[in-house]
Amino acid sequence: MTILDKVQIGNPVRVNLDRSKDRLTKETIEAINSSSECTIIDFKITDGKGIGVILQLSNGKEEWFFENEIQILDKEGNIIENIENKNDNIVTRNLKNLNYETNYKFNELLNPVNFITWLVVSVKDIL
Repeated sequence: MTILDKVQIGNPVRVNLDRSKDRLTKETIEAINSSSECTIIDFKITDGKGIGVILQLSNGKEEWFFENEIQILDKEGNIIENIENKNDNIVTRNLKNLNYETNYKFNELLNPVNFITWLVVSVKDIL
């Protein structure tokens, strides 16, 4: 489930300043310190792997944040959910459930005859 499934444009969120302080300007940090509650005004593809949000800060400026740098709020201002698992996508969820068993035994891999056979076949393909 992505951030697009959880929030819409106009939803209130709270910025977690500890996660984003190192990349923000002094003016943005001051605006967040005065009020960490912001409004989502748009979405942005961050690095090809995730979706970020563009927020309107309390001073009227716009700034984008990664999805793990915000907390979703309800209408009363209570935190609904932290978006923490950026890497918890379909691939990683499927890999967690993957039970891989090798077809080869360790002794077979170390067998010099198998290595020489592999080497001859590989070199033959190159030449």
